Amino acid sequence: MEKIWLKKYPKEVAPEIDLSQYASIIDLFEESCRKFSERAAFSNMGTELTYEDLNYMSAHFAAFLQNTAGLKKGDRIAIQMPNVLQYPIALFGALRAGLVVVNTNPLYTAREMKHQFKDSGAKAIVILANSASLLEEVLEDTDIETVVVTEVGDLLGFPKSFIVNSVVKYLKKMVPSYSLPQAYSFWDALELGGSQRFSPVEMSLEDLAFLQYTGGTTGVAKGAMLSHKNILANMLQIGEWMKPSLKEAEEVAICALPLYHIFSLTVNGLAMAKIGATNLMVTNPRDIPGFIKTLRKNRFSVFPGLNTLFNALMNHPEFNTVDFSHLKASVAGGMALQTSVARRWMDSTKSVIVEGYGLTETSPVVCCNPIDGNDKVGYIGLPLPSTEVKLVSEEGNDIAAPSGSEELSEPGELLVRGPQVMQGYWQKPDETSQVMTEGGWLKTGDIACMDPEGYFKIVDRKKDMILVSGFNVYPNEVEEAVMTNPKVAEVAAIGVADEKSGEIVKVFVVRKDASLTADEVIESCRKNLTSYKVPKQVEFRDELPKTNVGKILRRALK
Repeated sequence: MEKIWLKKYPKEVAPEIDLSQYASIIDLFEESCRKFSERAAFSNMGTELTYEDLNYMSAHFAAFLQNTAGLKKGDRIAIQMPNVLQYPIALFGALRAGLVVVNTNPLYTAREMKHQFKDSGAKAIVILANSASLLEEVLEDTDIETVVVTEVGDLLGFPKSFIVNSVVKYLKKMVPSYSLPQAYSFWDALELGGSQRFSPVEMSLEDLAFLQYTGGTTGVAKGAMLSHKNILANMLQIGEWMKPSLKEAEEVAICALPLYHIFSLTVNGLAMAKIGATNLMVTNPRDIPGFIKTLRKNRFSVFPGLNTLFNALMNHPEFNTVDFSHLKASVAGGMALQTSVARRWMDSTKSVIVEGYGLTETSPVVCCNPIDGNDKVGYIGLPLPSTEVKLVSEEGNDIAAPSGSEELSEPGELLVRGPQVMQGYWQKPDETSQVMTEGGWLKTGDIACMDPEGYFKIVDRKKDMILVSGFNVYPNEVEEAVMTNPKVAEVAAIGVADEKSGEIVKVFVVRKDASLTADEVIESCRKNLTSYKVPKQVEFRDELPKTNVGKILRRALK
């Protein structure tokens, strides 16, 4: 692999990364705040937050966490918000206070929130008011003592903040009533912090920065322990990869994917800060008409996204009214980029779209196609700098690269080694040992092939994990939700192909009560699962295929 890598990318183009230049993510962040102080770091609904603004506001928030909340280095803090300006302030404030960030999906149900908060041992949370009623339900069962509640428009300035918050709360009725009398507002936290002293925390590369929850190889959500070294390494790797096309203090990146998701967190929230880019935040990318209006109003040069997002935009009748003349590159991740979508996007925008590959456990990027050209549609590209990738057979033997006469190597499980690979799963050594091998290799569970030039292509998933619009859905969790219905005898969940979301969840159910309907099955799931995890298809069977020891064979159902 090294010879192929060096042949394709000489070190002067994509050199190995140097981690010795920074002691933590905060070192890099503070450097960017100094270098690009007057540039907008984030923009949302017409309001900009410069790097200087982000610097002092995050310091104020860090002071609040240290003094009012009494949090110490290594304590965990949950952040549960969509893409709003409060998110980066809370994120960098928490990291500057030496805390470990537990990113939490704002769409989670109370049950999902409870598991994540209890498992992580989070002592504080910053949460959008829309989810505060659910927090109220579970708060007593967690270790959370400090609650900060914010509303969508809080940082948009008067009168826009008042208008946006009123529309969300009273017109769209998206904020269920709640009672959290001990909670601070986001502005309260900033004002208190502004009157207190922020004490910089000495950090090392090995200190934890994030507990990023994922199902990994099972349906039990667990926290991937991502250190400052892991995240910083991936930021620098992405930076080297971008160098052929992106320039410091010039780029505007579309930030439509939620920052609580590892792809957007590292690529938009962190790597873009390294080059002083502006992130154009989209709070609700599902509102395609509103998204297109935002795109029409702004010039942008980088567009990270999912296959489903690119497809949805192109299917809107006003897509052709967007000016793509400044777009240098689009980057697809989170799920497979369909060839038809890639070719349509390039034809429509007259710019390149490249597919990358990664995992939560790898911070996340492992491979990517060259950003300055893409003649390998359907491939996940080459390993990033300082990253090793290999294929192994079911017997654990390394698979050789194809010869010149062969189109592709034999398929095998893709293994990764590099500084971006996680430290392990939080408080789950047995789970960690299942995916981490001797020598520091991470078993991805994905089956891939390699072509003679060293490009990798994913051909199948070894795991039963289902990928819905870039989000992991784990069959065990869906099956557990279905089984809460007393009329269900047995259930198995699988993913089936879907043009819009890549995959959807389908369940096969054996009835205990003949009166059970598909609607009842789905309703049981809606009470316990986030919407994208809820089955879209239900099929009733008299029995389910099983192994000789009684384990349900999901693969046979596929």
